[in-house]
Amino acid sequence: MVNPIYVVDTSVAVKWYIPEIYQEVAEKLFDSRYELHVPEFFLLEFGNFLGKKYRRGELGLAESKFILGELRNLSLTWHRDELLFPMAFDLAHETYRSLYDCLYLSLAMAIDGQMVTADRKFYEALQTSPYAGRLLWVEDIP
Repeated sequence: MVNPIYVVDTSVAVKWYIPEIYQEVAEKLFDSRYELHVPEFFLLEFGNFLGKKYRRGELGLAESKFILGELRNLSLTWHRDELLFPMAFDLAHETYRSLYDCLYLSLAMAIDGQMVTADRKFYEALQTSPYAGRLLWVEDIP
């Protein structure tokens, strides 16, 4: 049996460390039968999220650094953004979605996987598109 291939976006990954809605279902991705992939941009976006939490006083600097260290130790396959950029750029213009979100979608397409997201706006916007099958809502993780 082939392991499911998932591209994890930041809206899901933050739930691994910060108590939020869908945290329990996001943690299902720690199952070793799943192959987890991310674009390089993932680290910048995740770091930006932690920075926002710090500026709001919701997270300390030491805790932020610890979380980043833990994130780097996860079994994630990292992919170069520059290889994904041309497709992501085209997808962003075709779908009227952000280039950042389309970077994850282009990776899912490139590796024949699904993008797992908790970004309701992005998910719903593409449900009538040809890319709907490439998206997996966080609550639908098997």
